[in-house]
Amino acid sequence: MPAPTSPLTVGELAEEEILARILARLGPSPVDVGPGDDAAVLRLADPRVVVTTDTLVHGPDFRLAWSRGRDLGAKAAAVNLADVAAMGARPVALFVALMMPDDTTIEFVEELATGLREACEELAPGCAVAGGDLTVSDTLAIAVTAIGDLPAGRRPVLRSGARSGQVVAIAGETGAAAAGLALLFERFRDPAGAAVPVDGALLDEREASLVSAQLRPCPPIAAGVRAADAGATAMMDVSDGLIRDARRMAAASGVSIDLRTAALGPDPALALSGGEDHALLAVFPAEAPIPAEFRVIGTVGDRAAGLLLVDGVAESSDGGWDPYRDWDGQAG
Repeated sequence: MPAPTSPLTVGELAEEEILARILARLGPSPVDVGPGDDAAVLRLADPRVVVTTDTLVHGPDFRLAWSRGRDLGAKAAAVNLADVAAMGARPVALFVALMMPDDTTIEFVEELATGLREACEELAPGCAVAGGDLTVSDTLAIAVTAIGDLPAGRRPVLRSGARSGQVVAIAGETGAAAAGLALLFERFRDPAGAAVPVDGALLDEREASLVSAQLRPCPPIAAGVRAADAGATAMMDVSDGLIRDARRMAAASGVSIDLRTAALGPDPALALSGGEDHALLAVFPAEAPIPAEFRVIGTVGDRAAGLLLVDGVAESSDGGWDPYRDWDGQAG
């Protein structure tokens, strides 16, 4: 019997070979000039461009024992697409920089590229990877820059536009990703605390959906433009938890925000404190039609700039995720 062969790694290939394999998985890019030249060329409806960057680093942002390459690629795209959507813009292109150890398998890289493509197709049709960079690193990291197109003449929806008397609404899940992360930490770590591979047999259907919400979030990207069309005055992506991000919106707008736990689902505490669902938090005039994807969860007041209340009581906890405070130092 022949000896099993070791998986091919990026350290065994030239940069051009790695890139060719990635491009084969990404498929064509609809921009004027895409991957293969020194820079991309985009054709946009408005001279203003919405730009955002997010980086996922092995350890604080993901554990390789838990994340398949396909899911990780989709998550790297989704977290950036949500930021573009939160400005009321349409995502049109992603630029992806991969920093990879030599022993990263080429199969993992190809799967990551597949996940990037799938997220664009599923969440933001018409958006695609238009360029990027590859380099070697001791730690796997994925940096994505997303470009968004504003409808001609429309102002971006900022987090600073909330006004007293308006209503607060949210589109997407809140708390599911945090519940999924709790399951991962509870069931899929060794005695030393390092992550171990996920065994789906240990999860029931609901638990599997929660883990999926953490490993491969599906934010409501199209709802961002619809919120802008409906007259949203403020909007932001809930990445670090509803308490933390709603307080940021209140501070930026110079208002107070009062959230209602009765509107936050069966586990309000988790919905308030958990992050990484990448739901869209928006504020609308009281008389505005609320898009179907959104549900009203609170009101805007004028008690004090940056004050966050829950059921009328000032909320003192920070909640949410802070990598400098919350990362346990493990990788896995």
